[in-house]
Amino acid sequence: MPGKNGGSGPRAVALVGPYGSGKTTLLESILAITGAVQRKGAVAQKNTVGDSSAEARARQMSVEVNCATTKYLDESFTFLDCPGSIEFLQDTLNILPGVDAAVVVCEPEPAKVQMLQPYLKRLGDLGIPHFLFINKIDKASGNIGDLLAALQEASDKPLLMRQIPMVENGAVKGFVDLALERAFVYREHAESKVVDLTDAIKDEEKQARFSMLEKLADYDEHLMEELLSDVEPPRDEVFADLSKELADGLVVPALMGSAEKDNGIRRLLKALRHEVPEVGAAAARLGLKPNGEAIVQVLKTYNGAHGKLSLARVMAGTLKDGAVLIRRDGSDARIGGMFALKGEAQTKLAEAKAGDTVALGRLEGVATGETLSSAKNALPKVEIEILPVVYGFAIECTDRKDEVKLTAAIHKLQEEDTSLHFEQDAALQQMALAGQGEIHLKVAVEKLLSKYGLKIATHQPKVPYKETIKKPARQHGRHKRQSGGHGQFGDVHIEIRPLPRGSGFVFEDQIKGGVVPRNFIPSVEKGIVEYLKHGPLGFPVVDLAVALVDGSFHAVDSSDAAFQTAARIAMTEGMPNCAPVLLEPIMRVQIHVPNDATSKANQVVSGRRGQIMGFDSRPGWKGWDSVAAQMPLSELHNLIIDLRSLTQGVGTFEMEFDHLAELNGKLAEQVVATHKAAA
Repeated sequence: MPGKNGGSGPRAVALVGPYGSGKTTLLESILAITGAVQRKGAVAQKNTVGDSSAEARARQMSVEVNCATTKYLDESFTFLDCPGSIEFLQDTLNILPGVDAAVVVCEPEPAKVQMLQPYLKRLGDLGIPHFLFINKIDKASGNIGDLLAALQEASDKPLLMRQIPMVENGAVKGFVDLALERAFVYREHAESKVVDLTDAIKDEEKQARFSMLEKLADYDEHLMEELLSDVEPPRDEVFADLSKELADGLVVPALMGSAEKDNGIRRLLKALRHEVPEVGAAAARLGLKPNGEAIVQVLKTYNGAHGKLSLARVMAGTLKDGAVLIRRDGSDARIGGMFALKGEAQTKLAEAKAGDTVALGRLEGVATGETLSSAKNALPKVEIEILPVVYGFAIECTDRKDEVKLTAAIHKLQEEDTSLHFEQDAALQQMALAGQGEIHLKVAVEKLLSKYGLKIATHQPKVPYKETIKKPARQHGRHKRQSGGHGQFGDVHIEIRPLPRGSGFVFEDQIKGGVVPRNFIPSVEKGIVEYLKHGPLGFPVVDLAVALVDGSFHAVDSSDAAFQTAARIAMTEGMPNCAPVLLEPIMRVQIHVPNDATSKANQVVSGRRGQIMGFDSRPGWKGWDSVAAQMPLSELHNLIIDLRSLTQGVGTFEMEFDHLAELNGKLAEQVVATHKAAA
């Protein structure tokens, strides 16, 4: 029976959890059970509704959110199957604000519990109701109580065991539903069979049910009084409490099953149907206060062969195809087609009501995360966590004529994937992609080929080394040429001296008596600045002062170009005498890892020429540490690969530029030699 907070309107449910936990298989099971597909697909057979892209099928893993709408007992549900790889977490973060609830899918292995924390933590912080679905229960080994205790370590919210397994000969053959007080025996690819509770499990069921009710009673005084008075609470009251405390984000109900065998999926669907609140709760969470108008939240952007589609949740009102929506900046966007999605399949719609999740065509300029309305009003901005860049590589078209198309193609990829960063660096003469990891960027490169026909070569990005000087020097530079008619004449004396780190470049005019006319002095500075782009070691020069102290000119032959050339000659001849030294960028790095990996993370930092500045508990993350360090940028290229290998994929870091530091010895020689060879 539905609890008082359970909804009956269209609901949106995110399927989240680590790679390999079975989310895409769960979606396939749900679609088969609800009759949305005639034949259930399998990831290994590459015929699932989700993961339909070539990149996903090649890797047998989700690389973006997949959407499918279906009906269960005449109620509409849209399931958003989110990628499990941490490298595609941004897609999950983008859709979470618009959903009513999430199902966190996990395996029954305590050793993998650490992988759940990035999901459970964010769902708790966002106040999104969420269930835990322990998948592959048929392959479980060990005590389910021990598993739940391990799972609780990953969750800030109390886990509420809704079911206990029935075990026979070491294998889980069914479960007892503690709310219904009924036992069910699994039947492969069929509805579970209701059986009587055996004497062997009655005591365990009674104890587990009381433990469940005790946790519910922590937030319900009336239920607590009933338990203290040994009064058996009515079943309707138990369901109402389950629904309310889920909606309020107070507990995380845990269910179990096997998506591969379709076991436990119907019980999960019934829990979603009875206990997940309607869209109004999600709208209130976003601070939306509708007044009859249609409001939509854009969850995801797709660019396909037929143009742009914006996956959007109707948070309020009724939306019609062709309607004009108003963005927060006041500009308009007209809907050019409305569709219900089931993977790649699209069903055209004339209208959508509050709670529906639909794809809207041709909302040009509208980005993922935007909130739009059919009326002009002050909509609050939905805050979405933006993950920091942790990996990058340089890219170039294998065919130079494709470079014109590259920027436009990458812009379309960025519309689809907000964690993809693109940078063109004129100083380094380099284009670079950056994002969440090696697979993330490889998928982006593959899409450039499959969608836009662009073949891309990749390599490790260049480090923006600089150079400076350690000694002062004085130098004379003269440029004199006579070739008939007007000649060229420029003559300068300069003094070069080092400045403190971070000072940049300073030009000083110390000319007296007009030995260099005022109109030529800017040309001297221009010649010096031009030289500083490539110093004696081949890199941009910083932190020095150059003073123009003397010179001479010719009334006819002197010119701007002549004085620029004279200045460059003086710098070219004088700089090698100033003890040039290489500078490398040092980054301020904050590494976040579970505390059982902290000592290993420290070793990684030390092994990459880093200096540990200290570590502390990561604020708000139970059982995690943050390590502060300073590390050379050249050592950070694949740091994320090491961190993830230490932490089952969950470790991460942030970085920002701190200072430039001298690099000497063999490392400096190698850098200079490599640079000169490339030049």
